[in-house]
Amino acid sequence: MNPNKKRLRRTMMFLNAQKPGLVKDPYIYKPDSIMLDLEDAVAENQKDAARFSLYHALKEIDYRGCERVVRINGLDTEYWKEDIRCAVAGGCDAIRIPKTERPEEVLLVEAEIIAAEKDFDIPVGRTLIMAAIESARGVMKALDVCEASERLFGIALSGGDYTKDLQTHITGTGVELMGARQNMIIAARAAKVQCFDTVFTNLDDMEGFRKEVETIHLMGFDGKSIINPRQIPVVHEIFTPTQKDIIFAEKVVKEIDEKKEKGIGVFTVDGKMIDIAFYDGAKRTIELAKASGVYKGDL
Repeated sequence: MNPNKKRLRRTMMFLNAQKPGLVKDPYIYKPDSIMLDLEDAVAENQKDAARFSLYHALKEIDYRGCERVVRINGLDTEYWKEDIRCAVAGGCDAIRIPKTERPEEVLLVEAEIIAAEKDFDIPVGRTLIMAAIESARGVMKALDVCEASERLFGIALSGGDYTKDLQTHITGTGVELMGARQNMIIAARAAKVQCFDTVFTNLDDMEGFRKEVETIHLMGFDGKSIINPRQIPVVHEIFTPTQKDIIFAEKVVKEIDEKKEKGIGVFTVDGKMIDIAFYDGAKRTIELAKASGVYKGDL
């Protein structure tokens, strides 16, 4: 398995692949991933120019560990195959498929990626895949999409297109997205891949943004798509374990390891009843703390 499949992805920042001023140094804001967009952000008559800009950005810019995901054009267009070839040749880390509704679409993209990796001497298996869910059918098929390929590291909700398909609109309450969010996170966890929430477009409502991030964090999402660097610190703060969380997780892991050897199955930590079911969650907290760069312990 590609070791990058499980990497930390709290923030994925969208950037127009055609705009040199945007793609030259987004790493200074420290997003976990950047989304170099060849689809909606690029006008129909500028697709070739955007690919040219994308290729040279991937080849020439040191993004300093920031993951580089390329959103290709839809599979119903004439552009997507060349998008994949350009992105893979440039050495991108992953391809994002828009408007995914069927596992067959993931396999179609995977086949093109494999061909491009071979053509451009890229190690086969290096380029990962993520799928955007943007329709009611896509939500209903989320588990099939998640299990379509070993390359697929996660799925992401695109709220704007999804709500149009649902014949409603973004309200700011989250009510219209509740079903999709719940179904997608369940599918992602069943398939053991990551799940990312949709963008929050009102940059003047940072309080509303924080509340939405807190909600999706509690729901179990791995991170959120963003459109502005101002949103990064909020997401990272909420998705990074606190020192209190870390200390408790360390106690749980150490106590379970110790009690297991003594044949003790249930005990208390800081007044809370604990058993083996808490182990994986505590280990995940520690791993997330390590990946976020805030862990100072010895586990």
